[in-house]
Amino acid sequence: MRFRNIKKRQKQHKQSKQKIQLQYASYPDRIKAFITDMFMIYAPILYFITYVVMNGKDDFQSSQWAPFLGVTLYGLIYAVLIAKFGQTPGKKAYKIEVVDDKTLQHISFFRAVCRFIAFLFSATILIGLFFPFYRKDKKALHDIICSTIQIYEKN
Repeated sequence: MRFRNIKKRQKQHKQSKQKIQLQYASYPDRIKAFITDMFMIYAPILYFITYVVMNGKDDFQSSQWAPFLGVTLYGLIYAVLIAKFGQTPGKKAYKIEVVDDKTLQHISFFRAVCRFIAFLFSATILIGLFFPFYRKDKKALHDIICSTIQIYEKN
């Protein structure tokens, strides 16, 4: 057997071994993690803005800046958690990790902010949220834009 054929087999074996170990996070688990994050991070932010910063729900509802401030704070907290740990509390509960799709390492803070902004865009147009149903790697539009992937934690 030729040396180049042996090397090609070894390379194919390594690639197939990596693919087997990589398990993409299911879409229902990702949705449940998102809902958990909404209750654990976003709801307290909105409560704080409504009742501590402002004078109650009437002021909050009449303000244009209060919801923007809430989303901005949530986005910054989300980006810090994703950049530092690769997980938010909801993703940790379902053992999901956000990593770079090539290196499988945590992403930078800037990329996490860009991913959050891309998520807001993809959630607004709704089409981006249906991508995981049609892709093997279960990437949504914001994952494609930022070259990230959501996988289950390595044991």
